[in-house]
Amino acid sequence: MWSDTIMARATAQGQAALAILRLSGIGAISSVNQFFSRDISDAPSHTVHIGFLHDAQEVIDEVVITIFRAPRSFTREDVVEISCHGSNYVVERIIKLFLDKTEVRYAKAGEFTQRAFLNGRIDLAQAEAIADLIASESEAAHRVALQQMRGGFSQKLKNLREQLLNFTSLIELELDFGEEDVEFANREELRVLVERIQLQISSLLESFALGNAIKNGVSTVIAGKPNAGKSTLLNAILEEEKAIVSDIAGTTRDTIEDEIILGGTSFRFIDTAGLRQTDDRIEAIGVLRARKKMQEAALILYLIDLAEAQDKTAIKEELADLNPLGIPYIAVGNKVDAASDELRQWFENQPHSLCISALAGEGLEALKSEILRRTSLDKLDQNDTIVTNARHYESLKKAEQALDAVLEALELGVSGDLLSLDIRQALEHIGDITGQVSNDEVLGNIFGKFCIGK
Repeated sequence: MWSDTIMARATAQGQAALAILRLSGIGAISSVNQFFSRDISDAPSHTVHIGFLHDAQEVIDEVVITIFRAPRSFTREDVVEISCHGSNYVVERIIKLFLDKTEVRYAKAGEFTQRAFLNGRIDLAQAEAIADLIASESEAAHRVALQQMRGGFSQKLKNLREQLLNFTSLIELELDFGEEDVEFANREELRVLVERIQLQISSLLESFALGNAIKNGVSTVIAGKPNAGKSTLLNAILEEEKAIVSDIAGTTRDTIEDEIILGGTSFRFIDTAGLRQTDDRIEAIGVLRARKKMQEAALILYLIDLAEAQDKTAIKEELADLNPLGIPYIAVGNKVDAASDELRQWFENQPHSLCISALAGEGLEALKSEILRRTSLDKLDQNDTIVTNARHYESLKKAEQALDAVLEALELGVSGDLLSLDIRQALEHIGDITGQVSNDEVLGNIFGKFCIGK
């Protein structure tokens, strides 16, 4: 428990109908009581009080005071929330009143959440999920952040840790009976346990690509040769004239980007220059940028002009060039309304392919469904545990490597003290995620990214 009391605005900056100011700490209630028209010094927790906030000379505002007494609050300290009118003048005057006339100080970024973590109200993964929830801009990002904030991810890690801790305790107990050559921890059971935990960690690691896409938006590149209809498709998906459309090859010379929500997830669609050899220096730069965007994409929509294409072998070779990128793609046969039935049927039988007419709007809903399927977002369940944080991913990778060392040690039959050391390494890396093992530098970096007031 801290000896000081902090204060900050909990609502966004700027004029509004209402604003909320939050105080947390041992002096939160007594500080507010000095300036409130009603005595709240003995008011019970979770009660609301209407009155006037004033300084020595005059009333500042009519406010609503909400009291949360320790430990039944977000920070597990005494917390008071002041709901006042949202005038910038009123808000600044109230803040100045407390900073000048009491021992209250202004909070640092993320300090309320940091106190909640250090007081055991939440763990570190839940604290980071709060920041993700505040920043969420899509249904999927909101759902995943909320699931983590409620402790789903943390509970999974806790279970993994407890299983390993039990075996570590038994191995370290053996060390106390070193001269008697006893074995409390069955090595075969330990091997089975480690392999089972590795499978769970591997599943979490594999979820990161999806989690990163949900959190930051799915980078979807629209690529293909000139005049394949890339800009028309972008405009059709966005339902606005975002890109210039022309029958002149090479119209798009730079990337054009915009975001929309599909299936509750944010997708960032990127229209690129047509892929071809060109002597035009500006267009050549656009082609290089297009290829770079393709390498960085989470998904590629590769357009083929079915109205012009006749050589099936050439189409196969063009699509085969996508495989070395190792990035999921959808082969989109555009201008299908001007293609032969035979070509259409053949194209739709190619891997990950479908036909559309971007100009006529034909097949767009099927394309959107295929986009969700190729990014695995159509199977997203609200109870899925998904890794969205790069720090968590790195810690899980290190835990996986430490468990590899445990299996190798078991294979070699090493002594219990060395085996225990490898298990401890895995426990430390898993504990890094939830904050069971942490340092001030990591905490400062995490909470420093929060907004002030949270």
